Amino acid sequence: MVSGTLFHGRRHSWPCEDYVPRPTLQLLESDHGAPPQQAWRRRLNSHANILKEFSVTFMEALKMVRLGFRLWTYVKEERSHGRKAPIDPFTRERSKPSASQGVPLGGMGSGSICRGFRGEFRHWQMIPGMCKASPMLANQFSIFVSRDGGRKKYASVLAPGRPEELGKGDDFGISNWDWALDGQHSTYHALFPRAWTIYDGEPDPELKISCRQISPFIPHNYRESSLPTCTFVYTLVNTGKERANVSLLFTWANSIGGTSHFSGGHVNEPFMSDDGVRGMLLHHKTAEGYPPVTFAIASCQTDNVDVTVLPCFGLSNRSYTSAKDMWVTMREQGHFDEENWNEGCSIASLPGEGICAAVSASAVVEPHGTCSVVFALAWASPKVKFMKGSTYFRRYTKFYGTSVDAATNLAHDALMDYQRWETEIENWQLPILNNEKLPEWYRFTLFNELYYLVAGGTIWTDGGLPVEEDKDKMSCSQKRSRKKENKAENKAEVRVTVSVETDHTNHVAEVQRLNGYNGVADTDFNALQDQNFENCGQRTEMNSGSSTDYDYVLLADEENVGRFLYLEGVEYMMWCTYDVHFYASFALLDLFPKIELNIQREFAKAVLIEDKKKVKFLAEGNWGIRKVRGAVPHDLGLHDPWLEINAYNIHDTSQWKDLNSKFVLQVYRDLVATGDMTFGKDVWPAVCASIEYMEKFDRDGDGLIENDGFPDQTYDTWTVHGISAYCGGLWIAALQAASAMADKLGHKEYAAKYTRQFQRAKAVYEEKLWNGSYFNYDSGTSNNSYSIQADQLAGQWYAWASGLPSLFDENKIRSALQKIYDFNVMKVRGGRMGAVNGMHQNGKVDETCMQSREIWTGVTYGVAATMLHVGLEHQAFTTAEGIFLAGWSEDGFG
Repeated sequence: MVSGTLFHGRRHSWPCEDYVPRPTLQLLESDHGAPPQQAWRRRLNSHANILKEFSVTFMEALKMVRLGFRLWTYVKEERSHGRKAPIDPFTRERSKPSASQGVPLGGMGSGSICRGFRGEFRHWQMIPGMCKASPMLANQFSIFVSRDGGRKKYASVLAPGRPEELGKGDDFGISNWDWALDGQHSTYHALFPRAWTIYDGEPDPELKISCRQISPFIPHNYRESSLPTCTFVYTLVNTGKERANVSLLFTWANSIGGTSHFSGGHVNEPFMSDDGVRGMLLHHKTAEGYPPVTFAIASCQTDNVDVTVLPCFGLSNRSYTSAKDMWVTMREQGHFDEENWNEGCSIASLPGEGICAAVSASAVVEPHGTCSVVFALAWASPKVKFMKGSTYFRRYTKFYGTSVDAATNLAHDALMDYQRWETEIENWQLPILNNEKLPEWYRFTLFNELYYLVAGGTIWTDGGLPVEEDKDKMSCSQKRSRKKENKAENKAEVRVTVSVETDHTNHVAEVQRLNGYNGVADTDFNALQDQNFENCGQRTEMNSGSSTDYDYVLLADEENVGRFLYLEGVEYMMWCTYDVHFYASFALLDLFPKIELNIQREFAKAVLIEDKKKVKFLAEGNWGIRKVRGAVPHDLGLHDPWLEINAYNIHDTSQWKDLNSKFVLQVYRDLVATGDMTFGKDVWPAVCASIEYMEKFDRDGDGLIENDGFPDQTYDTWTVHGISAYCGGLWIAALQAASAMADKLGHKEYAAKYTRQFQRAKAVYEEKLWNGSYFNYDSGTSNNSYSIQADQLAGQWYAWASGLPSLFDENKIRSALQKIYDFNVMKVRGGRMGAVNGMHQNGKVDETCMQSREIWTGVTYGVAATMLHVGLEHQAFTTAEGIFLAGWSEDGFG
């Protein structure tokens, strides 16, 4: 519990009144136009900090020369197949990394677009594993104001300054638009999944404008949270004595980012509905055989809002109305011709031509009056296709069908339903935002950190079988790639029985037979026959390279919420990286628990399979197999997820000492949090297999696993010798959790067995690692064996999060946490950056490798959470605030 006085009187990080004058806030309060009291804020004329790119030391580079060469060779080979390698440090993106982001658009898993705080639309992720970071400058909101019979006119793109990428205005493109906004009096306010942009007298000094961006990210709502749509609600307040004729313009390029608008074959067409929704469809013919995408931009015709469109304008003076001519029309007339509604589909664009569409919404704002204008953006990309060919329908198609024309209905429903979305979002957020016991920065950052569930390249399928694709439509490069692979790949078969008939013994025998078991040491699989598989009525087999689905059978009242993927990062392109999910999964568990359980089920299935395809591991250059039976995979793959797992190939992760323990800890936590006993029964065989697999790493038979002198855990450049504070602590916690889980499921013999193992391992762990104030990094004799690792109590964190007893004496835990706070936190920039991963006893950062000197967000938050469990409130929030200051504040990267 957090005390009621700890943060009493603490100054707000960014008071709203410091950015928007109070009179303006009062004017915008109607229709939610005023920004919230807690939010991440920026002035539009501020520029995003250019992030300092990570660099390695000379000695680190020297150690990694061989790895670098092997990685370069692998990247080159993948590129020859038309694919991206999961880790590619050699390809430089055109857009340098910067803190330019804002709240992303749309729901989860249907492709994402981000909108920067200065108004640009960027970071396009419509194709799995591909991110086009650069902004599409034709995608803009603009405003045209006419007063006093046209004697006063204002026109500007609603983005500050003139982008450097534009020419000098001597062409026919968007360089001819009025980029007149200064941005000094305009501000951005982010509280995911909403954002507010306030234009306080810009460009018209007597017009206050609020643009409120709303996306349907609604906890426990598995329907609307999957929808690829959002709204932009403009609140216009006229403070002048004259009537203002205002036209808002929404322009959109027929593009999915990058240079895709020049690929040709794109078509635009207008649409309108009986209840006033009007707009444009932009049908995008995606290159390289990927599924098409259709965008919809729309507004709603009302008694006071008139909606007109320009179906097609070009970025050059060719066969279309030019961007320059379109702008002149809006500046002079404030609307487009009504005849445009009758144009139908445009002529398909030619290669090299970029086409766009525009929607104008015009309204009259009376003196001292207020008016609202709402726009919607939607995109329909019903199929998601991975690079090796498997294609699935996205989650939203369960509700809107599989046609790309669903974009029309998505935009329509967004305009009709956004107010209800806001109500549900506020009901979720307000109890936390109004909790003054919590630091102000923490309250809004807690929500803004969730952006990654939309912007993290997420994929959310309908849960059905892969879609059969017409092979004749496969692109030439994909055909060539597939031919090469068919010659080169080892054809080893991968099979697993996932859901079974009621004959438990036959189930175990089938698992053993399919995976080559001749009997299993230590774990008696026949003892699992009392595990109550009655709810799994059919048997399904998965073969490597096949498109057979292998979901658990649903109960009659269960909803198939589909399958969910997210990338480790745009630089580390692997789906659902499990060692990272250990830190990230709390958000899904709390907000979308059915998704979280499904992800754990995917890993539980994967534990029991073996894929004998040969893989070269790049760190040492040795060969192994892609997936070892009993080992928890590192990830669910990249180019053919679920069917080709373990995209990571730096190390052989079947030798890692943390993944299996993390699996046991996560599934037990999820069982406790949801109370879903069916889930517990589903994953129990994988829990037993995971523990049995790990026992081979207890080299000396003392009950505690040992590390093997290489980076065999999530810190994959940080070598560990012997017993590890991190991996050993996770193992102890996993044994305790497995015992508790066995007890809940009625497996008393297993509960007793795991309890005995837990007690033995715990005693050895404390004897070998406890030094009187913290647990040593490892039991070896290297120069960093006595380092203070921030993550040394990760197992204890999970134990407490799952309601389990303390692993160690609480005084030892408090002592270790205080040591981490005093050294790893406070000795790095005075505690303003979070907890560094490694710190020497002399107060110097452990520079053994690049990861020992890094600060990881998830680790720091985990340390802070552990501190809260023992009442170290001040230390906990100071530790966590370091991540906020370094990552979100103007003094840091944000």
